[in-house]
Amino acid sequence: MHANERENDASLRPRYTRRLSDKILIAFHQACDQGDLDVAAQLLHVLEGVVTRPPKGVAHDRRRNVESLVAAHERLWSLRQSSGVSARSWIGPRR
Repeated sequence: MHANERENDASLRPRYTRRLSDKILIAFHQACDQGDLDVAAQLLHVLEGVVTRPPKGVAHDRRRNVESLVAAHERLWSLRQSSGVSARSWIGPRR
């Protein structure tokens, strides 16, 4: 592959301004804000998978990711407690 072809391939790839984990976290908070705690729990499960997987080529601030994940768990727990939903009803599927 020639240099021009590589440049053209790179220019065709979309440029993202936010990490996938950030977008999922934003969707999680939106679900919480709208009171959709089941969707929030599902998004949190997806976020766990994204945050805990090994990084692929791009350096990430793992500590910041984990802190955001813990804060999200705390928010969901707090919302579940205030809504009176038992923990058993929102624990995800067993693997």
